[in-house]
Amino acid sequence: MTFPPPYDTWFADAEFDAAYGHTLATLREIAPVPAPDGFTARWQAWRAQAKTVDAAPAVLSTESIHGRRVSIIEHAGVDGIRLRAWLVEPVSPPAQVGVVHSHGYGGRDAIDLARIPEDAAAIFPVARGLPTLNTGIGAPEIQAEHVLAGIENPDDYVLGLCARDLWLAADALTALVGRVPLYYVGESFGGGIGALALPWDDRYIGATLIVPSFGQYDERLAVHCLGSGETVRDHVAAHPDAREALRWFDASSALGFARVPVRVEAALWDPYVPPPGQFGVANAARMLELAVLPAGHADYPGADEVTAEAVRGGRAHLARALRAASAP
Repeated sequence: MTFPPPYDTWFADAEFDAAYGHTLATLREIAPVPAPDGFTARWQAWRAQAKTVDAAPAVLSTESIHGRRVSIIEHAGVDGIRLRAWLVEPVSPPAQVGVVHSHGYGGRDAIDLARIPEDAAAIFPVARGLPTLNTGIGAPEIQAEHVLAGIENPDDYVLGLCARDLWLAADALTALVGRVPLYYVGESFGGGIGALALPWDDRYIGATLIVPSFGQYDERLAVHCLGSGETVRDHVAAHPDAREALRWFDASSALGFARVPVRVEAALWDPYVPPPGQFGVANAARMLELAVLPAGHADYPGADEVTAEAVRGGRAHLARALRAASAP
């Protein structure tokens, strides 16, 4: 595939240029937003509080899918609500690694095993409020309401709660399949909240973040998009003080504190999660493997081949992280 791709042909009917005038070179120069004073202490306090919550997982139903045991489970969120998720057990137990696999802002209605090795256990958590398993539970379902829920108070802001819920989802996974090293996979919404949660959980050996959201709010708030960022941009325009609240939930600020290898699959063209925000997250990683995608949140010629290559790259990154973690 040639770079830059022929966006004028691929997206001739697009409302605007979702490359935002950037090239790969200019995107690689975007700096993460510096963390505010007290950032580490606040997230560490949230992590400590989450450790006092019993995930108390319960298996609700079980079936066989592609030779794997797949269960719908229920576990606690950080504030005591009960959230549902899918649990996948390996073809031949015991599991060698556990994958926490989050989703985009549309929620999840089924599991996707493409990035799950056969020797891995996995949990597919569904964020509070989002379909299908947790529709309206703990947060509004409608995206424009969800992304603003609790923004007035950092302790209550939904993005922080969703990130903190990931720690409980990991607790549920290890309670049910045993103590294993963890690897994170998250796309879009899931990439952003994963970047927020990852640095404070020492069970992780690595992560893949795919077109991650909630990164580099200075860039996100400066441009129009079709995703949740536009709702936040409108809100901050009407309530400028909200910009300060967002500093605690910038994925580009958080990821710099992660000390494990991170693969970021970032797009050059994306109308839903502007590429400057994605690359702000990527550029924060201490141990970065960068995969550059022609476009995100869009169909384009050759997209299936690009996705297949990205999946292969992500699985290879997981395998290397596991080998490194297992080395004497």
